[in-house]
Amino acid sequence: MTLLRWGHLDIITRASRIADHVIVAVGVNPAKASASEMKCRLESARAGVAHLPNVEVLAMRGLLVDFCAENDVDVVVKGIRTSVDMDSEMTQAVTNREIGGVETLWIPTDPRYQHVSSSLVRELFGWGMDVSRYVPSSVLTLWGENRDCSVRASSNRRTQ
Repeated sequence: MTLLRWGHLDIITRASRIADHVIVAVGVNPAKASASEMKCRLESARAGVAHLPNVEVLAMRGLLVDFCAENDVDVVVKGIRTSVDMDSEMTQAVTNREIGGVETLWIPTDPRYQHVSSSLVRELFGWGMDVSRYVPSSVLTLWGENRDCSVRASSNRRTQ
């Protein structure tokens, strides 16, 4: 998961209703993300799910199957926005089951959020637009309180 959006929170909330314990794995690509960016992503995810008592947010470095083995996870839940998501997720799901014994459960994204991506939110935020329809208020509050996180969210901010 990258930037926590309402679509993520919807999937996480729905998963929390069917599982006793949900771990939100915030992945990092060390080649792309700095330690401070990872910290911001973790803080924003934790702020977004703070109201869900059976949800925990952890950093994930490396392969998902390794993370699952380290955290005793048998099932991965993923939101699917479109058939394009399904095509790309199918390969990952089969591979994760083959090499790690991890099953994948797909939950269709609420249609209100199908078009929303982290790049869209960053672009709008960078232009100074109101992104509250896409991002939980707890995350926006965090951005307001933590200059480093808000700068990272708006790294493509335009000058006029």
